[in-house]
Amino acid sequence: MSLKGKNIAIGVCGGIAAYKIASLVRLLIKENANVQVLMTPDAKEFITPLTLATLSKRPVLSDYINRHTETWNNHVDLGLNADLLLIAPATANTLSKMAHGACDNLLLATYLSAKCPVMFAPAMDLDMWLHPSTQENIKRLQSFGNILIAPGSGELASGLIGEGRLAEPEEIKQQIQKFFNGALPLAGKRALVSAGPTYEAIDPVRFIGNHSSGKMGYAIAAALQSLGATVTLVSGPTALPTPLHVVRHDVTSAQEMLEACSAYSEASDIIVMSAAVADYTPAAPANQKIKKKEGSLEITLKKTTDILATLGERKTARQTLVGFALETENEMLNAKDKLKRKNLDYIVLNSMQDQGAGFGGDTNKVTLIDRSGKVERLALKSKAAVAHDIAAVIAAHQTIINA
Repeated sequence: MSLKGKNIAIGVCGGIAAYKIASLVRLLIKENANVQVLMTPDAKEFITPLTLATLSKRPVLSDYINRHTETWNNHVDLGLNADLLLIAPATANTLSKMAHGACDNLLLATYLSAKCPVMFAPAMDLDMWLHPSTQENIKRLQSFGNILIAPGSGELASGLIGEGRLAEPEEIKQQIQKFFNGALPLAGKRALVSAGPTYEAIDPVRFIGNHSSGKMGYAIAAALQSLGATVTLVSGPTALPTPLHVVRHDVTSAQEMLEACSAYSEASDIIVMSAAVADYTPAAPANQKIKKKEGSLEITLKKTTDILATLGERKTARQTLVGFALETENEMLNAKDKLKRKNLDYIVLNSMQDQGAGFGGDTNKVTLIDRSGKVERLALKSKAAVAHDIAAVIAAHQTIINA
């Protein structure tokens, strides 16, 4: 999609990744967008305003007052005139200020005045990115409706390897195009996906768990994102990489998964609970490692809170709620009963009897059942293909309920 005539303001912060913005500006200008660059004072230490002014064909703005002309750079007008404000690279410092309403430079004043959508593309070192304060600021900004362009993984300026690299200019341009392309069926929608197992502690070194790999849930998160949704993935323990542009919230136990899903569910239009959550957890986990003794060991278990049923009780008319059922007997009967009891729109039935389906593998064979009782059996496919089938059904349902 052409960006012709779109007014895009780019806020550049003080980080080494600022050099990539020259390429991004050039790409956007080639798409016939109107680009206005704003820079924090520290950003000018990493790339010159002259470079970005030359590429954007507009003066770069950094101060409230233009000292040459003694005119005011009106942050209110900048925020009102933009069709999109992109903060890139968004440093940990600027993210914190945005999240808490601080306003000590022209870029932040423009952000607080903006009536247009805001995208932010973080870039920082691995430890800074993973720090709980940064992750909380990311969640806070997303709760305001701001759109995250997730950082990539690779070698960082410090020499560490991991997440924190600014998304590549071509990738950012594509995200902007997707945003302006109203054809994406889930554009503007927020999705919550759970995936993976839970580990229920017996003592500090042992747990009760299951064989879930998280592959199906991760594939669904990626599929929903590809259709334009802003996706939060609540993940139990797994070694899988986070899907591109998906926000991941790691948990361990069923209780932690309940708390995380409850926190995100109200703001979500789409909820897909594909995690294999433990039904029971040790009633009194030991504080120290249980030593091996002669004879048997008895562990008292208590029921965990049913996350899917809890979300079903809270479900609103605008939400699409999808659950999973892994059955070993009376599959169809049990799945339909679960769908009704938990107030679901769809349930995805996995059968342990089907070769190539179930935990761990890269393929799956599922049956989709909707609340009217309609049954659709899908052929054995890759989990990515199954995820796209499920995402397409969800997109169609969202279109219907929002018509």
